[in-house]
Amino acid sequence: MQPKLEKILPHVQKPARYVGGEWGSVGKDRHAVSIRFAFCFPDVYEVGMSHLGSRILYGLLNAQDDIWCERVFAPWVDMEKEMRTAGLPLYGLESGDPLYKFDIVGFTLQYELSFTNILNMLDLGGIAPLAADRTSLKNLVVAGGPCAYNPEPLCDFIDLFMIGDGEEVMLDLTGLYSQAKRENWSKQEFLVRAAQIEGIYVPSLYEVSYHDDGTVACVTPSEGAPAQVQKRIVADLDSMYYPENFVVPSTDIVFDRAMVELFRGCPRGCRFCQAGHTYRPLRTKLPETLRRQAEAVLKNSGYEEISLSSLSTSDYGCLSELTGTLLDFCEPRHISLSLPSLRADSFNAELMERVQKVRKSGLTFAPEAGSQRLRDVINKNLTEEHLLNACEIAFRGGWNNIKLYFMIGLPTETSEDLDGIAEICRKVAYCWRMNTANRARGVKVTASASCFVPKPQTPFQWDAQNTLEMLAGKQDYMKKIMKTKNVTYNWHDAKTSVLEGAIARGDRRQGKVLYTAWKNGCVFDGWDALFSLEKWQDAFASCGLDPLWYAARQRPLDEVFPWDHIGCGTSKEHLKREWLKSRDAVPTPDCMTQCAGCGANSLLKGGKCRV
Repeated sequence: MQPKLEKILPHVQKPARYVGGEWGSVGKDRHAVSIRFAFCFPDVYEVGMSHLGSRILYGLLNAQDDIWCERVFAPWVDMEKEMRTAGLPLYGLESGDPLYKFDIVGFTLQYELSFTNILNMLDLGGIAPLAADRTSLKNLVVAGGPCAYNPEPLCDFIDLFMIGDGEEVMLDLTGLYSQAKRENWSKQEFLVRAAQIEGIYVPSLYEVSYHDDGTVACVTPSEGAPAQVQKRIVADLDSMYYPENFVVPSTDIVFDRAMVELFRGCPRGCRFCQAGHTYRPLRTKLPETLRRQAEAVLKNSGYEEISLSSLSTSDYGCLSELTGTLLDFCEPRHISLSLPSLRADSFNAELMERVQKVRKSGLTFAPEAGSQRLRDVINKNLTEEHLLNACEIAFRGGWNNIKLYFMIGLPTETSEDLDGIAEICRKVAYCWRMNTANRARGVKVTASASCFVPKPQTPFQWDAQNTLEMLAGKQDYMKKIMKTKNVTYNWHDAKTSVLEGAIARGDRRQGKVLYTAWKNGCVFDGWDALFSLEKWQDAFASCGLDPLWYAARQRPLDEVFPWDHIGCGTSKEHLKREWLKSRDAVPTPDCMTQCAGCGANSLLKGGKCRV
C-alpha cells in the first residue's frame, strides 16, 4: 500500500472501498502485458461492484494474456478531498498505479447523472477531461453502456463509444489498439481505423448542423466513418465468454451475490423502457450452459446466494427445469436462489415456494400505472386481475411483504390514473386479509413511485416530460390519497428526474453544460445529499441552453434526433408505430405471442429471436 494512501484511510468512511486485494481480483506483471486497461465505474465501489456487465468484461479482458484490466471507482467526497490534499491521483485497485499510466480508460454509462463523475475521475487521475486536449494515443478514453445510445452530451470528453454488447467489440478494439502501439500510429489514425469496426462510434469524425430553432438538421460523417453506427450484438450467448470467478468484495455492496445471465433482450415491449428496446433481439442461454456457469461461479467465489438475471426472468422458457437443477445443487449447500424481475402474470407459487426454501424474501411486482387504460398506453400487458391473482397465491403461501413499483408523469396520465395507484394498493392489502392464514403477522405493502423520464430509442422519445412543478404537484396529491393501513408510500426525487430528462435527450452542445456544472462542484448528482438543481440550472443558463427545451418539449414525429445516427436494432419506424398506438391505448402483443416487426432480427443475420 502506498504511504500516502495508508495515511489517508483512517480519515475516510468505508476505507475498504479503496484498498483492493479482494479474493478473485487479478494481478499481473505490468511489464509483461501490452495493454493496460482501466475499467472505470463512475459511482462508488458498492454500486459498481454489483454490476454484472462490469464483472463480465473485467474477466474477459483479464483472460487475454496481453491485457491487464484493473477496476477504478469514483471515490466518495471525503476520500476525494483527502486525495487532492495529499496529491494522490486516482488509481487502479489492483496495482495502485495512477490512472494516467493506463493505455485505455473505459467508462460504463449506466445513468445520466453519473456524467460529471466521469470528468471528475479523469481529472483526479491526471488525465485531461476534454478529448481535444488529449493528443496522444495513450490515455484513450472510451465508453459504452445504456447511455451510449445517446452519446452526444459526452462527445467533448470521450474519444470513442462502443454501442451494444461489449464482449466482441471490446476484443476488436483492444486488438486494433495493440497494433497501433506496435506500429506507432497517431491517435487520429487509430480513431479513423477504429470507426470501421462494427459498433464503434467516433464522435470527432461527425459534424452536426442545427436549424435556427435549435433542432438537429443533419449529422455528416467524415474520413469514411459510417452514416449510421449500428450496435454490436453477441448472437450466441452459449459460446460467449462468461467468468467462472467473481471478485468477492471485502465490504458490503448493493447486490452481494453470484449472478448468471439467463438471456438478453425482453419480449414485452413496454413503451417507456429503453432496455427493452435496445437489448433486442432476444437471445437465451441453454439450461445446461446456465447450470455449468452457476456451479462454477459458486464453487470459485464462495457466495451463498445466486441470482438468475435478465430483464424479465419469468419469461425464460426453461425456468422450471433450470431452477430444479440448480436447487438440487444449492439446497444441500445452503445456497439461496433468487429470481428478480418477476411478472405478476407468470407468478408460479410452486416454483417460488421451492426457490425460497433457504430464505423467504419479499416479492416485487411492477404494475407501473394505476389504470388499465394507462397500462395499455405504456403496453404493460398486465391487468389488475393478474396482479391480485399473484398476490393471492403469495399470501396463501405465507408471504406478507409485497413491493409495488409505479411511475407518475406517464404520457396521457390523468388524476384518475393516480387514484388508481391508491386503489390497487388498497386491494392488495385487502387481498392479504382475505387470504392469509395468520393475520397476527401483519402485512407490509410498499408502493414506490418514480418519475417518468422519456428516453432515446423508445416509443416515448417524442413525448414531453412533466415539469418539476407538475411532478411535485402529483407527488403531493399521492401523499394525500395513500391512506391505506399497512401501505408505505415512497417517491423518487423529482428534481433529479427533470435533470435526467434534460440530459437523456440532449445533444453535443450540452458538453459545455456538463463541463461548467462539474467546474461548479457537481459530482454524484444521482445522490440526493449532493445534488444541486440550482447549480445545474446556472450551468445551462451560462451556456445559453434551456433544460426545459430538452426535457419538457413535445417533439414532432418528423424531428431529427441527436441520436438518430446511432442504431439500436429497433427501427425508428417501429418506434413511431408504437407511439401512434399508444395515443389510442392499443397494446402490442409480446414477442412470444406475435412478432411486432421491430427490425432487431436483422442483426442476427438470418437467425430468429429465441426465448
